[in-house]
Amino acid sequence: MEKQQPLFPPNKSQLEKLSNLHKAMGDRTRMEILWKLMKHQYCVSALAKEVQLTESAVSHQLRILKIARLVRSYKKGKNVFYVLEDEHIKWILEETFTHILEL
Repeated sequence: MEKQQPLFPPNKSQLEKLSNLHKAMGDRTRMEILWKLMKHQYCVSALAKEVQLTESAVSHQLRILKIARLVRSYKKGKNVFYVLEDEHIKWILEETFTHILEL
């Protein structure tokens, strides 16, 4: 399938999706989780230890990130692991970080 080029300016539905994406990324805890997932896959318990939060709190944040299609999960044995949805997410994080370094 050929990648669809964006149309400019975005229509109202697309603006809503963009806004929701940025809202999902607009939380410090979720941003920290995304950065951790750039380097490694994690199950909830390991990620909770890594970001020093409860498993319940991490699960809640991952659910928001999953709804926004920023992360995806897969099951391996009894564990569910989380990874970034795709390379676009890594690119967005890296580019926006570079942008704030220039400010």
